[in-house]
Amino acid sequence: MKEYLKKYGVRMGIIVAASAFLILLGAATRSGIGLVQNVTGIVAAPMQKVLSSTVNWFNTIYGYLYQYDSLMAENESLRTQLAEAQQSARDGIEASEENVRLREALLLRQKHTDYVLESAKVVLWSASNWSSSFTISKGRTSGIELGDPVITEYGALVGQVTELGETWATVSTLIDVDMSVGGYVGSSGSSGMVVGEYAMMKNKTAKLTFLADGAQIFEGDEVLTSGSGGAFPAGLVIGTISNVQTEAGGQIEYGIVVPQCELDTLVQVFIIKDFTVVE
Repeated sequence: MKEYLKKYGVRMGIIVAASAFLILLGAATRSGIGLVQNVTGIVAAPMQKVLSSTVNWFNTIYGYLYQYDSLMAENESLRTQLAEAQQSARDGIEASEENVRLREALLLRQKHTDYVLESAKVVLWSASNWSSSFTISKGRTSGIELGDPVITEYGALVGQVTELGETWATVSTLIDVDMSVGGYVGSSGSSGMVVGEYAMMKNKTAKLTFLADGAQIFEGDEVLTSGSGGAFPAGLVIGTISNVQTEAGGQIEYGIVVPQCELDTLVQVFIIKDFTVVE
């Protein structure tokens, strides 16, 4: 309607005015009054009313169109301002959350003075159903190397750097099918290996296995890195045993480990570029 009136409004006004003029002129001719009187007496007054009404109608229409355009422009401006305010709020929340993570990482550095840490953002998770890994925003140029351990700001183990580029790296999480970490049970000291298995990976868990003969593990036990082999520092929290099961033969026990870190919520991680290996 708006576009139609803009395009044809003036033409319609001219047609309406001309039609009114012809109708009034015909009426005056039939009445037998002189032409001058017709024009002044019959045509002038009615035409004035018609033209006045037409002008008022067009003023109303164009006033509406002007107000409509003004409201649309104002509405667009308000939408832009709202979007900017929402983005500022999100940026503020993200900055606040990052500050919390950095403060916790600082406490971790103070507790483990031998750690050399590098922070990085999680930029992309792998879409493969056969692995559990993600890409981080830093790589070789930041001093990161293959095999470096990756943790949260609280010192919970996330995984290990398994691929490396100049400005990026791939981190395989501790539930990945190709991951294995030396671990021990905090309550009893029983040692074993935390490994990834495909069936468990789908449930976001890992397996504590290769336990020594006579080792006892219980639901709720905390599992930590043992530091054996030197790939990981000792004492990093791996997770908690949620269930204890036996192999098919009924002889060998193993534990199902729920990671301490919440993999689905990771936005920032810390790479341990160097640490003191305890013999």
